[in-house]
Parts: sequence; structure tokens; C-alpha cells
Amino acid sequence: METKNSIKHLAIIMDGNGRWAKAKGLARSKGHEAGAKTIKDITKYCVNHTNIKTLTLYAFSTENWKRPKSEVDFLMRLLERYLKKELQTYHENKICFDVIGDISKFSTKLQKLIQKIKDQTKEYDGLTQILALNYGARDEIVRAVKKLNATASEISEESIAQALDTPYGELDLLIRTGGERRLSNFLLWQLSYSELYFSNTPWPDFGINELQSIIDDFEHRKRNFGGLR
Repeated sequence: METKNSIKHLAIIMDGNGRWAKAKGLARSKGHEAGAKTIKDITKYCVNHTNIKTLTLYAFSTENWKRPKSEVDFLMRLLERYLKKELQTYHENKICFDVIGDISKFSTKLQKLIQKIKDQTKEYDGLTQILALNYGARDEIVRAVKKLNATASEISEESIAQALDTPYGELDLLIRTGGERRLSNFLLWQLSYSELYFSNTPWPDFGINELQSIIDDFEHRKRNFGGLR
């Protein structure tokens, strides 16, 4: 009998908001707003999934600061609105909220909001939702090595893994929406033996049915982790 893969940690690069808006003749901001609604739908699906324990979402990268200031400012306001609105969802569904990345560049007000929600939800075990904010995998690895050097710790795979932002176990599956086929400096260390899936669907149109189809495919993939088929 075939043994199915069990997915515990799912990560998603939420791409395609701007192209979705452009195709509809809308401002890019409308694409980001639509994408925020998709986050809620996908998070609720993961809460109710039998095996998924952790959902990591690439929300704002270290490279996103290169975008026009008006768009960056909008994204910061959208993040603040999203977090305030979703706090009730976190409480109702026992979702533990966490963040990876260097949020020190965010406004003091936004940093305090993030910490407040982390504190209020840290004991929940329904699902851990992680937002990657001002996150870049290379930056994460550099910060981890500096942390180890500062404590005169031995440099090894194990010590680096423990010093990273993401102490949430192995990453099973990465999905990127929007049609691009690259990792964009996301979880480079953690993706060593993860399964990858690239969807042509822009994030605002990405739904539960497609996610379920991708997970079904993942469950039947042959995973060798360097061994023989």
C-alpha cells in the first residue's frame, strides 16, 4: 500500500497581486487588497487541515523597499489594517501568529502591534501562521552566523539551523503563485529538501480548490532526501 506524504509545514510565495490588478485595469493597491483576502481564506483552510501545523507566507521582502515609496507606504498601512482585523480570527481559531525577518525598519507603531499580537496568541496551537516581513534568506543566514560568532558558538549545520528565524521544523512544500519560477531569496536554507510547486494563478485568484489539488499531488510524490528511488 502506498504511504502518503504528510504535510506539516507549508510555505507560499504570494506573487501576482500587481499583475492581477493590471489585467483588470485597476491600481496595484487593489491587487494587494485582494491578496489580503486570499490570505484569510488560505489560513482558515490550513487551520482545518488534518496535518498542517505551520503556514509561512512571504509578505514583504528585503528587496521590496526598492518599490515606489507610495506603494511601500500603502503596503505598510495594509499590513497594519490586516493585523488589526485578523486578530479576532486568530483568537477564534487559536492561531499562533509569528514573524520572521528584520522588522526593525518598520515604524515603532507597527512593531508594537506585531509584538502585541504575538504576545496575545503565543499559547495557541490551532495553527502557527508566520508572516515573512522585511525578510530575505541571505540576510537571515548572515544574521544567524553573526549571532553564533557573538556567542563564540561552534558553526555547524545544527547550530546555524537553530540560530535562524524559523525554528518550526522541516519545510515540506513551497508554493509560488503568479507564474514565476524562482525562489526570490525565500527560505533558501530551509528549502534544501522541500517539494516545490509553481502555479500560474495570481495570488488574488488562488483558492482552496487549487491548494487542495497541489497538496494531493504532494502527498503522492516520491521523496528520497538524497537516497535512491
